[in-house]
Amino acid sequence: MTPRSEPLLWLQLLGLAAIPAELLAVALILAGADPGLVPGIERLLLWALGALLPTLLLWQRPADCWSLLLLQTPALGRREDQRRLSALQSPRPVRLLAAAVAVLLLPAIWRLDALSAQLAAIAPLPEASRLVTILLTVPLLAVLVWQGQQLIQAIWLLSRSPEQVARTPAMAPELVARERLSLGLPLLLPAPLSLLQDGQQPQPRPQPEAEINAGSSAVAPEEQAKAEEGTHLDQQIP
Repeated sequence: MTPRSEPLLWLQLLGLAAIPAELLAVALILAGADPGLVPGIERLLLWALGALLPTLLLWQRPADCWSLLLLQTPALGRREDQRRLSALQSPRPVRLLAAAVAVLLLPAIWRLDALSAQLAAIAPLPEASRLVTILLTVPLLAVLVWQGQQLIQAIWLLSRSPEQVARTPAMAPELVARERLSLGLPLLLPAPLSLLQDGQQPQPRPQPEAEINAGSSAVAPEEQAKAEEGTHLDQQIP
């Protein structure tokens, strides 16, 4: 089994395309209110609530690699190979890289809040208070932290070799529920991707036995009728 045959790991990479739009949404929300007397403290508060707290939570319970935040693969419905990948998803270097996402968000918040004044004309909440804009921005930052960890984990798992996956013990569903943060409705059960290696030809689709039997039964009466007709003609010839 190769990790590259898992479609959900590839879907995790699509979160990279949504990050610029989410950062723009943060700037637009912050543009709805003027900074207070101490904007630096407000930005630190925003970073602590929206980035630092989710990072601490995900350090204790890493984001499940089979969860897309709104949808997930149920733990009891996962294949053994998926549970092996769950055991490989969160070594310490991956956790440190995921924590670095929160560190990078601090200067991003500082810069976005400073530029938000230029977006005041198109702010979706032009008359909101500073507290309201901060509280509305916190969920967006938490989603950015989640996507950052999922992106790093997906790159890590896609780079694992089939041999490493094969010798890794599968993670029990109970352990997954206890040690992984899996959010979303348990509705995802995608089939593995069929990947062809270099020089490998696709295998023909085997014909179902029911179709073979149906074809045989359709031909048999015709052959039997021809045989009976031939016998009848032989009897007429003296």
